[in-house]
Amino acid sequence: MNLPLHLGLLGAFEAGLIAVLVGLICYGLWRWILRSATHPVPRTLGWASLSAMIVAAGIDAWHLFYLAVMRMESPLYARMALQGIHDADSLATRVVFEFLGAALGVLLGWQWFSGGMGGRQGPA
Repeated sequence: MNLPLHLGLLGAFEAGLIAVLVGLICYGLWRWILRSATHPVPRTLGWASLSAMIVAAGIDAWHLFYLAVMRMESPLYARMALQGIHDADSLATRVVFEFLGAALGVLLGWQWFSGGMGGRQGPA
């Protein structure tokens, strides 16, 4: 998905907001899938969190991992690695915002769809 995001902290914040939406959608999908199989809520939260983080921050997290692990032996290799990354200066900040946004989206989905954190009362 090639969205024209801003650079720096504003772009990281925008990516985090997109990750919140991805988290909401992932929680809704996993709740729908696992509800028919009568799985507990923690399993739904876990799968939704994992899939939301992979979808929201997958490419950026891979670029961050690749830049940290691979040895750049020449300026040519470094330039080639950095060409495909949008805003390489704020890559780590964007990955953190995407992870936090995905987790927040899943928690908001749990709160809205399931009544989470004391929203439902048991039988009296």
